[in-house]
Amino acid sequence: MTAVRQAFTRESADARRAALIDATAACLAQTGLAGTNVRAICKKAGVSPGLLRHYFDGIDDLVAATYQATSDRMDRVFADAVAAAGRDPRTRLSAYLTASFRPPVTDPELLGAWTAFWALARSDARMADIHANSYAGYRARLTDLLTACDAADAGRLAILLTAMVDGLWLELSLDATSFGADAAAEMIERALTALLPPQR
Repeated sequence: MTAVRQAFTRESADARRAALIDATAACLAQTGLAGTNVRAICKKAGVSPGLLRHYFDGIDDLVAATYQATSDRMDRVFADAVAAAGRDPRTRLSAYLTASFRPPVTDPELLGAWTAFWALARSDARMADIHANSYAGYRARLTDLLTACDAADAGRLAILLTAMVDGLWLELSLDATSFGADAAAEMIERALTALLPPQR
């Protein structure tokens, strides 16, 4: 009976933490940093302010946890895209890069949360660390995929392609009618054709 109770408590704690993180992401997306406070988050999560303080060391800790959770979720999206692409290195590379132009990465609410994270990363050391680690991980995985395609100077090319994907994603997020997801994917494909050795 004790083991069952402990498992239930642990699951409940994880669920409550997740609910607070989801509520924080939603607040950031809908009202930005200015409208994201303890009362708004707890109202959206349907919990009392005391519960937030029980699971997190204040709102700054919760926002950092939300950034980390959002980054982890995007990592899983990209990893799943590569896994679904099969074994061909070039196809896997394309899948990794163009996943940024499909849901859930193109969820309009993600832009609001992400811009808040970026703003905080400029002034908050913990947020800056999460940002740096997230982007370093993305580029490292991209470098591996480029290396599998025999790309020259794969590390620098990963930086270039990351910036290109970020720019296209931002434009799409700001205005989905600007050029469209298919056009964004096509631009990435044209860049890869120009930058990579011919396929054997």
